[in-house]
Amino acid sequence: MVAQGRLPEISDGSHIEGCDASVLLDDTANFTGEKTAATNSGSIRGFNVVDTIKTNLESSCAGVVSCADILAVAARDSVVALGGTSWTVLLGRRDSTSASLSAVNLPGPGSSLSNLISSFSNKGFTTKEMVALSGSHSIGQARCQNFRNRIYNEANINASYATTLKANCPRSGGNNNLAALDAGSATSFDSSYFTNLISQKGLLHSDQVLFNNGSTDAQVRAYSTNQATFLTDFANAMVKMGNLSPLTGTSGQIRKNCRKTN
Repeated sequence: MVAQGRLPEISDGSHIEGCDASVLLDDTANFTGEKTAATNSGSIRGFNVVDTIKTNLESSCAGVVSCADILAVAARDSVVALGGTSWTVLLGRRDSTSASLSAVNLPGPGSSLSNLISSFSNKGFTTKEMVALSGSHSIGQARCQNFRNRIYNEANINASYATTLKANCPRSGGNNNLAALDAGSATSFDSSYFTNLISQKGLLHSDQVLFNNGSTDAQVRAYSTNQATFLTDFANAMVKMGNLSPLTGTSGQIRKNCRKTN
């Protein structure tokens, strides 16, 4: 699943509670889910792809593979398909039976470096792991409304890059117009995202803060010159994320339809 304007870009089903595919649930009369949260609405897409995978799995082996495991495997396989490295996905997650709009607390596209560091730290991730996971923005797109303030009001942006973006993101209107998170390499999972940051071509404010005379500058430089190290660190961080408070055993359920509970 591709998420625009949030971190990390690649979702393995993680949300504010853990890897339980709660983000896939549609709203019901009993709860308002996460899809309409400010950091999610209009940004995360690909739900239909998950539906297709789930339908095929249910027809082959009903009630065996959870939606949370589908997301975890799809995240890994999408990275591999686009030239990135692989990692071992532990399986056995179960799905949540509810979701909560009010509980969503994801760092947004305007986040400061300190906010990113603390948000990831609260979930047990180091600053280095946060930078590695931010590299998921090597692929995907973001909406104009999520980078408009940066291209019109921020100084630490490459002038020609900003001009190009303004052509498709006016000062008003066009909120849903898209731009690649990794200019020039949007369909390859590589380290060019970090190279762009050094050239002040981070699309989102929350991208460029990783290289802005701060504590993460050295890590960005290291990844920009050593793609293998980035890919290894990213894979390790994704394994850790995939183990973030999963529901296992008799907790939760294995949904028959990822959009609703059984």
